[in-house]
Amino acid sequence: MQFNVYTFFLLFLMLFSSPSFASLWSENELHIQQGKLNQPFADVSGTTSDTTIVTFQHASGWEYGQHFFFVDYASTEDDDSLYAEWYPSLSTHALFDSTYGGVLKDISVVMGVNMAPESDVLKYLPGVQLHLDVDGFQFLNLLIAGYIDDSEGISAGGAPKEGDSWMLDLAWRYPLAIKSQHFYIEGHVEYIDERSSEIPGVTVESWVLAQAQVRWDAGNAFFDVKDRLFLGIEYQYWNNKLGTQEKDNTVQALAVWRF
Repeated sequence: MQFNVYTFFLLFLMLFSSPSFASLWSENELHIQQGKLNQPFADVSGTTSDTTIVTFQHASGWEYGQHFFFVDYASTEDDDSLYAEWYPSLSTHALFDSTYGGVLKDISVVMGVNMAPESDVLKYLPGVQLHLDVDGFQFLNLLIAGYIDDSEGISAGGAPKEGDSWMLDLAWRYPLAIKSQHFYIEGHVEYIDERSSEIPGVTVESWVLAQAQVRWDAGNAFFDVKDRLFLGIEYQYWNNKLGTQEKDNTVQALAVWRF
């Protein structure tokens, strides 16, 4: 799997360093979250640990599409881990001048990748993303994708290989103002269908993961600098976390620096 991951990022650097992929817009964020999260593979069911997550997140648009990625570094009392997702996409409106009616603004073709190096997990997510035009939302997007496993499995010292599946993901950002204070409500909800495991008799359960952030624009309130520094909370609900029968239902403290 290492060859696949390194080759993939080499292609990424080659493609997106080209002048033809110059960004029309971009947004970078550094997140810090703190809270108690369930440890689904602990020896005792229901075990939680104080968890700090540092995330670098990037979104940008170019002439024919967009790309979005994030990298998480999670630290608990007992372990550290990295996790990353990347979703490059091509816009059918930009490529073919396609137009859609009603609330459907655009359809993008997506090739997503999910990676967890410590557990040697690699997933491909080919699919389509529906861009919805709904009053009040800065964006509202629905991703419909396959969930294709390319992990090396137990024999290579990683997590068990899994069968292929499919997923849905709804992502949004909703700005609002209360008097002179500015807020954003943003996040995503995903459903990933059940799949088989290379361990005989084991099924990786379907899961629902909801992560919703309420952000207060603290930079605007304190320093008159809008959309730079945010404080707030992230609520995480994760039923059948990572395909187990464990659950998260927790609130985490959140700080975000946008640059």
